[in-house]
Amino acid sequence: MPSAMLRRGSPLTASYARLAEVLAGLRVTEEPPRTGDGWLGAHRLAECGSTLDEFLAGVGTGILREYGARARPHVVASLAFHRYVWPACLLFTVPWFLHRRVPRVGLADVSFHRTAGWMTVRSAALVCLPDDPAAGWPGAVTVPDAAALRGALRGAITEHVGPLLDAFRARTRRGPHALWGMVCDEITEGLWHVARQLGEEDRAVAELDALLPGGTPPYPGGAGFRTLARRHTRDRLTCCLFYTLRPEDPCVTCPRTCDAQRIERTGAKAERQAK
Repeated sequence: MPSAMLRRGSPLTASYARLAEVLAGLRVTEEPPRTGDGWLGAHRLAECGSTLDEFLAGVGTGILREYGARARPHVVASLAFHRYVWPACLLFTVPWFLHRRVPRVGLADVSFHRTAGWMTVRSAALVCLPDDPAAGWPGAVTVPDAAALRGALRGAITEHVGPLLDAFRARTRRGPHALWGMVCDEITEGLWHVARQLGEEDRAVAELDALLPGGTPPYPGGAGFRTLARRHTRDRLTCCLFYTLRPEDPCVTCPRTCDAQRIERTGAKAERQAK
């Protein structure tokens, strides 16, 4: 069975191909990490050295170019943390959501391009259910049920992102509790966004609530979805500070955005999409 699967790619290939179909701004390829020509190794961010400085400088320059405002250093760092962690979480959550497979990917297995929306991932191990054909793949580990697979997903993301927290802590002026809250938000809102493009929002909301129900350390809260005017919404656990760049246009799930604003903005967006 592994040889037959190899002809079609790895057990993750179909998931990442589907992701590219619905999220034009992100391309994921399975290959060793790249270097040079705008590529950064994710593990280098955790070293608190020149690579992190380069990444932050690039984000700051992009903010100035896009919004015409120079963001304060801790705002740049918070948005930089978001810009890596949001797509990085999709490396894990999309295969889980689509095919019930959880890759085990360390920071050293990932590289990303600073401007091209392209990530590479090298994965030799994954977690899946016993009846999955991928169970015969070298490096595959099986768990007995969906609850155990959810635990494996939380653990895999924790292991991947955890080393970054010390690097970003001083830069963002946030402690571990707040940074893990940001990670919880990125897990939730990244897959939620992709699922909307897939036409599977309701299923994603239910599964994210099960994945992050609250009380699953190190995550300080849960997905926390609620219904507002017959649409799904939630309140972010932490603020990404985007409002400091564009106060008139805060994130729709920002704790600063009242329900009336959310109804107005989501209703207007739905009307535009229907035209």
